[in-house]
Amino acid sequence: MTSLTGRALRLTVYIGEDDTWHHKPLYSEIVHRAHAAGLAGASVFRGIEGFGASSRVHTSRLLSLSEDLPVAVVVVDTEKRIRAFLPQLDELVGEGLVTLDECEVVRYVGRSPGPDEADPKGENSL
Repeated sequence: MTSLTGRALRLTVYIGEDDTWHHKPLYSEIVHRAHAAGLAGASVFRGIEGFGASSRVHTSRLLSLSEDLPVAVVVVDTEKRIRAFLPQLDELVGEGLVTLDECEVVRYVGRSPGPDEADPKGENSL
């Protein structure tokens, strides 16, 4: 697990839920690439309404406009690691918005392995 406290960078990628990469949801591809790159973590948030550069409003309130709702993929890690990941986003994101914000990580703690999960260091063995 990556250790992360103090100054960090928050990467947010705003795309549509219908955006794809090789017939797979784009948000999923971003998350899997962030994981493969060893970044601290990534989360996907689905919006209920929004619009972007095309000025077309996407909303879950109207049946006819309920397609392609906004999605935000958020990744927080060190500035060096986030900036090293940006070229992959250049390849993936054809339409959307990518932002970077400085932030401070106060607490970053993973879940303890459950009884059915392997403990790679063997620290929780009976």
